[in-house]
Formats: sequence, C-alpha cells, structure tokens
Amino acid sequence: MGWELKEERLLCLKKYCVYKIFIIFAVMQKGVYIVSILLDVILLGSCSGYEKLLKSADYDAQYKAAVNYYENENYGRAKQLFENLSIHFRDKERADSVSWYYANTLMKMENYYMAAYHFNNYYRRYPYSSRAEEALFMSAYCKYKEVPYYSLDQQITKDAIADFEHFVEKYPQSTRIPEVNGYIDEMQSQLEKKEFEIAKGYFKTENYHAAYVSMKNFLNLYPMSQYREEAMYIILRAGYIYASNSREDKMQERLQAVINDFDSFVALFGDSKYLAPSQEIYTRTKALLSQLEEKESKENKK
Repeated sequence: MGWELKEERLLCLKKYCVYKIFIIFAVMQKGVYIVSILLDVILLGSCSGYEKLLKSADYDAQYKAAVNYYENENYGRAKQLFENLSIHFRDKERADSVSWYYANTLMKMENYYMAAYHFNNYYRRYPYSSRAEEALFMSAYCKYKEVPYYSLDQQITKDAIADFEHFVEKYPQSTRIPEVNGYIDEMQSQLEKKEFEIAKGYFKTENYHAAYVSMKNFLNLYPMSQYREEAMYIILRAGYIYASNSREDKMQERLQAVINDFDSFVALFGDSKYLAPSQEIYTRTKALLSQLEEKESKENKK
C-alpha cells in the first residue's frame, strides 16, 4: 500500500511539473502568474485531498469514494481505499460489499492470483449471498487466466479445472455451465498436449522404451485424443527399435507386440499418412521373427 501511495504522489508531481513547464514557456502576459498559482493550489490540493481521505476516520466517505473510483476505472485508488475499509468493516454491515468490490478491483488490475484468493474467501464467508455463485465462478476464472503455456508446469491448470468442476457440482443449473465446460475442455486439451509432448520427447531423445511406455499410458489416459494417430505410430516405431535391440531371449516376445501394435494401427487408420513407413516396420519385424524362429528350429534339432 505504501508503494502505491508513493506512485500516486509521483503522478501528481508529474502533472504538476507538466503544467509548470507549460507556464514557463507560455507567452508572459498579465495574469499568467495568477493562473500558475491557481494551478499549484488545484493540483497539490487534489493530491493531498486523497491522502487525507486515506488517513481519515470518515469511513462512509472512504466507501463512497472507493466505489466512485472503481466505477470510473481508477482501480489503483479504489484498491487502497478498499484495503483500508476491509480492516474497518470486518464483520460489520458493509464487509460483504467491501470484500466483493476488493476482489473485483484486483481482477480489474489483472492481479488474478490474489483476485482468485479473495473471490474464494468471499464465497466461504458469504455462502448464502446473492453473489456467492458469481464469486465461486470468478475464483475459478481468475485461476484460468493464470494458466501458463502448455510446456510449463501445469499445476495451476489442474487447480482451475478442479475449481470449475466444483462450481458445476454446486450450481448444476447455472447459466454459466456452457461457458465453464468450454474452459474445462480448453484446459484439458492443454494438459493432453503437455502429456503427449512429454512422451514424444522420450522418442526424440532416443529413449525408446520410455517412449513406448509413456505413449501407451498417454492413450490409456486419453483414448480419444486428437494425437491418437501419431501416438500409435510412435508406439510402433519405438516398439520396433526397442525390440530389435533387445536380448535374444526377449526379442521374440517384443517383436510380436510390434505386430499386434501394427494390426491395431491399421484397423483404426487404414488410410494414414504413416501407413507406408508402418508397413515397412511390419515387414522388418516379420523378417526378424522368421530369423529367430529358424534359428530356434535349428537349435532344437541339435
């Protein structure tokens, strides 16, 4: 709060300096000094008036001013006043309204992290308020606004999804349900992309066994994924490379798994852009299996 107060003073000082420079470079004529003095009084008076209001015990005047600042989009001043009022009106008649305005002011200032906290706090303190539904929605929405790029840590994305799902449980008939479902779908899609790229990353770094297992787990988690075709192709490639470089006693079983993965892939994506390289993998896998079976047959005859 002290920092923001300094900012207000700086703003006033800047305005004051601009007007003074204008006066200095204006054509000097009769009355100009009077105008300069009047400007000094008005500008410095307006700044000191706000500071006096902050320090005053006239909380009704502070409340009216705070609401006025909020409605006129002067959120910096509104925030400072609502912070003062939240202490004074704690558990009093206007506490509900002050808390609501304060949370909204933080949101308007794009301080979404703190806004989410205060909207949630409002909901917990006033669960039967006519604003409770909106507060619970806004708490989740502010977390949604903080969702990072998919490649970064996605914990806040998961938290936002959980909060929206809680909203749906509490208000299943809300008119906001379609909007909420849209946000959930968007964030689920982001989590899906994150998991897919992690699994794909194992393949790119030639960790083929990890790629194979991760892609299998990915498809178990997202069976209808938009990345399903590519995921199954990567499973096929990773499985073949891993199997063909395995110990001989493990190779036959793993190559058979590649055949099974190829059959599943072709059944679902018979016209895939990956069909030609997939068929090549299948051919090589069958050839390796034939060699192993021939070798095994010769050893049994000895």
